[in-house]
Amino acid sequence: MTNEITTAPGALNGVVVLDLSRVLAGPYAAQMLADFGATVIKIENPRDPDVSRSFPPYLTHGDEEFSAYYAQYNRGKLGVGLDLATPEGVQVLKDLVRSADVVLENFRPGTMDKLGVGYGVLREVNPRIVYTAVSGYGQTGSRSRRPAFDNTAQAAGGLWSMTGYPDRPPVRVGATIGDLSATMFAVIGTLAALRHAEATGEGQLVDIAQVDSIMALTETAVVDYTVTGAVAEPHGNQHTWVRPYELFDCADGQVFFGAYTDKLWRAACGLFGTPDVADDPEIDTMRKRIDPEVYERKVKPIVAGWLAGFTKAQLEEMAGDVVPLTAIKNIGEVVDDPGTAERDMIVEADYGELGTLRMFGQPIKLSATPATPARTANRLAEHADQVLIELAGYDARRIAELRAAGVLP
Repeated sequence: MTNEITTAPGALNGVVVLDLSRVLAGPYAAQMLADFGATVIKIENPRDPDVSRSFPPYLTHGDEEFSAYYAQYNRGKLGVGLDLATPEGVQVLKDLVRSADVVLENFRPGTMDKLGVGYGVLREVNPRIVYTAVSGYGQTGSRSRRPAFDNTAQAAGGLWSMTGYPDRPPVRVGATIGDLSATMFAVIGTLAALRHAEATGEGQLVDIAQVDSIMALTETAVVDYTVTGAVAEPHGNQHTWVRPYELFDCADGQVFFGAYTDKLWRAACGLFGTPDVADDPEIDTMRKRIDPEVYERKVKPIVAGWLAGFTKAQLEEMAGDVVPLTAIKNIGEVVDDPGTAERDMIVEADYGELGTLRMFGQPIKLSATPATPARTANRLAEHADQVLIELAGYDARRIAELRAAGVLP
C-alpha cells in the first residue's frame, strides 16, 4: 500500500498495522513500526478520539492547534475514524483485518471482546493476524481487569519503591517508564510473532503487561531477594553496590563519574594528577573501594576533590574519552548538543502554517533500511477514504453509506 506519508520502504515495508490504541504505550509501539516502513492505520472512535490529541504542548496558528505530544507518538500513520459500537463499524474493522498483519490495542482486557472484535473473533477473520494487547496487568490473572496507568506499573512492579533517597519517601521515575517499557516489549513481541506468522501462516496473541515490563527492568532486585532475602531500597544517586558510580558536584553543575573498575580507577588517578592514589593499599582494588565504609570515608572525598574545580565542559574534554565521566544535562542541553544532531536524534516535521515540529528521532539505526521518523501525524480520520478503498476494497458509494449511517465521520 502506497501513500503520501510513507517516504521510504523500510525494513517493514508491506506490513499493515491497525492501531486502535490510545495515549502512549500502544501508539508509541505502532509509531516504531511506522518508522521502519510499516503501513500503520490509526483507528479512532470519532465520538471519543485519542485523548492525547488534547495534551500539551501545542503547535498553533490563529485558532488552530495541534498537540505536539500526539504528533510525536503518531507520526507517519494514516488516520481513520470508526465507530465500533455499531454493527457496521465492527464489519468495517473485520474487512480491514482481512488485509492486515497486526492489530494493536491497549484497552482494559475484555473491552475488545465486548465490542465483538477481540482476538478470538479476529483470528477467525484472519488466522495469521498478530494481535498485540498492551494492558496494566496483562490478559490473564486475578488483577487483569484493574485499571492502570504508568504510576500503577511503577508501584506494582517494584520500581517506585527502589527510587529516591533512603531517608525520604520513594520517588517515581521522572519519565512514564511504565508505558515506555511496555512499548519496547510490545515492539519486540510483535516482531517475533510476525516472523512466526510469515513462516507458518499462524498468528497469535502478544500479551504485554505494564507491571510485567517494569518488573523486568528492576535489574538484580528479584535475584537479590530470592537468593539472599534482601529487599531493594532507594540509594539516591548511588548504585546498589558499584562505587564510585554516582553524581558529583563540579564548578558549574554536576557530572556522573563511574570509574569503578581497577583499570578505570588507575586511569582516573593519572588523569587527575594523583597517580600514587592508585597504589594506596587501602583502596588499590575494586573490592576494597566498593566497601561502603571505605568508599564514604576515603574514595568519595578523593573523587569529589578531583572534580570540584572544573566545569562540566572541562571535565568532559579532559576525561570523557578515557573514563565514564558525563555532564548531567537538562533536556535543552541535550537537544542542542552537537552529538545529538550527529546521531539524527532530533528530526523535523513540517506542519505548514502551524510550523515545524522538532521531536526525537529513531534510536534504532539500521544500515541498509534506515527508519524515516521525520514525518507528520494524522489529523482525525484524515485518510479514511484512501484506506477503505485500497485496503478494504470499498468503493465511494459504500463509504458514503457508512458516513450517512454515522459509522464514519
